[in-house]
Amino acid sequence: MSLTGITLRQLQWWDERRIVVPARAGHRRVYSNEDLAEVAVICELRRRGFSLQRVRKVMRFLQREFSKRLAETVIGSSDYHLLTDGRTLYLETSARQIVDILKNSRQPMLAICLSDTVRQVRADIRHAEKKASAGALRPVRRKAS
Repeated sequence: MSLTGITLRQLQWWDERRIVVPARAGHRRVYSNEDLAEVAVICELRRRGFSLQRVRKVMRFLQREFSKRLAETVIGSSDYHLLTDGRTLYLETSARQIVDILKNSRQPMLAICLSDTVRQVRADIRHAEKKASAGALRPVRRKAS
């Protein structure tokens, strides 16, 4: 998958373990924009060294906090930041709360802007769609015989 840099086998494995479960069209997996946003967040967490077990906990935490899909939540201009010290997870939208957490932390914190990740996936999808539609409209040139 060019949008997230993840292999098809990895997506299949995540589907089998119910981490990201796409819709089905026959035997094919069909990933929605919401699925892709979640895949992008998971990829970011994995790049930052999160184990798959920890990723599952984060995704369950986000599901409980939002009570809906991640991409549905990150629609407005609010920024959602996930912070963790390795044990505790924080989900914050206020810069002041983030600074307070960082100031009061006794150990290093990892911060990921969920909103930026979701917005980047949306932008990549729009770019891919424009590129695909431009390619479909481009006239085909044939060599003269």
